[in-house]
Amino acid sequence: MMRLPPFRFHAPETLEEAAAILADKGSDAMILAGGTDLLPNMKRGQHTPKHLLTLRRISSLRDVRNGSGLSIGAGLTLTQLLSNQTIRKDYTALWQAAKVVATPQLRNMATLGGNICLDTRCNFYDQSKEWRKAINYCLKKDGDTCWVATSSKTCLAVSSTDTAPALVALGARIRLVSSAGERVIRLEDFYNNDGLDYLNRRADEILSEVILEPVSGWKSTYWKLRRRGSFDFPVLAVAVAVKFTDDGTVEDARIVLGAVASMPMLSTDAAEFLIGKKIDDEVIRETGRIAAKIARPVNNTDLDPPWRKKVIPEFIRYALREVRGDDISSLRQRVAHQSRS
Repeated sequence: MMRLPPFRFHAPETLEEAAAILADKGSDAMILAGGTDLLPNMKRGQHTPKHLLTLRRISSLRDVRNGSGLSIGAGLTLTQLLSNQTIRKDYTALWQAAKVVATPQLRNMATLGGNICLDTRCNFYDQSKEWRKAINYCLKKDGDTCWVATSSKTCLAVSSTDTAPALVALGARIRLVSSAGERVIRLEDFYNNDGLDYLNRRADEILSEVILEPVSGWKSTYWKLRRRGSFDFPVLAVAVAVKFTDDGTVEDARIVLGAVASMPMLSTDAAEFLIGKKIDDEVIRETGRIAAKIARPVNNTDLDPPWRKKVIPEFIRYALREVRGDDISSLRQRVAHQSRS
């Protein structure tokens, strides 16, 4: 039986109290949101914090506020997020992404902030401590070799968060709070393409809020490829958000790929190609081809890397057809094991 390592447990009731504890304990402390990823990792010896800081008692982290856009507390569970009709109607990609995270039981515990900060994953990392010891560990934890590509100087563990690609496509910003103050940054700037150092977050910072801009004229969607349609992590994620003019011309666009690198990958070339055009079949094909160029899947997760690379343009095309208004609900169910609503 795998057991949790010893730690001291802290349960602050305010964000200020939590920030003060983090400032005091520094890198010896880790934040516990829902615990659906962190606690299994601790049992496998991947994380051994001396202090564990739960955010469960801080009610303000579960607030959702309407304004010129939408503010979502990072402590909101994914089940609570799915019950919000504004998110379902206006920020469809986020709602669809949250719906396919894990299982209903885990979504009852998992939080939006926890999924945004999800640890990167790898076939050589997500194993028991004994298994990892047998290969002399890996670059991400306790070793000095990345077994995905032994000549790599950086860790190639993959970003497997569902909500982050959707939020990046929606132009989300996040608020980070510490005892020294706070800062608001674009979500895409929160990530590094390094499986070991994958977050631009200081040890004393707490992700407190996700900020979304108004969505007038925008349509968005999220597609996820996984082996099983019930609870698997993505082996490919595609999030698309497109702003249309009244005559159907693309005014702005964002195309994001997940599970193809150590961070969500924003395809600016593909988005720029779309702007000023109407989404016909030829434009869709070319956009899929351009967007797929940024992805270089490697042997760090499920399914064969060349096949994963091959299906990327297809999933981008599915997403673009959906935001165009095509009824592809049966295709979504068959290919992605996911309904639109």
